[in-house]
Amino acid sequence: MDQRTRPLSPHLQIYRWQVQMVTSILHRATGIALAIGTLLLLGGLLSLAAGRDVFDGYCAFLSDPLLQLLLVGWTWAFAYHLCNGVRHLLQDAGLGFAKPVLVRNGWIVVALSLLVTLAVWAYLLGVGGAA
Repeated sequence: MDQRTRPLSPHLQIYRWQVQMVTSILHRATGIALAIGTLLLLGGLLSLAAGRDVFDGYCAFLSDPLLQLLLVGWTWAFAYHLCNGVRHLLQDAGLGFAKPVLVRNGWIVVALSLLVTLAVWAYLLGVGGAA
């Protein structure tokens, strides 16, 4: 086949962004973020097992504003991955495959994950657990 007549494969510059594409990419990205962020959780569990002084030091370490921001992001990643996983389970059961329903459910997952994140952090800040 002549090199000039060979068809080109479409890529992200050709496709128009859609909510289904974004939710799929975010699901993969949040899975990676959860795997990396779990190291902070593991550090907390190890410091808890090492004793009160070590745990207090770890809590002081986590009170840094940048780490607090990372924890908020990790919380959102968890909420998003959970909500989108439930959506995928429903799709595996054969529900919600019509195009308008796919779009609606994608937006519901995004909104619900943000609400869950806000609720978790409002609770943590209310009881003094994030300070």
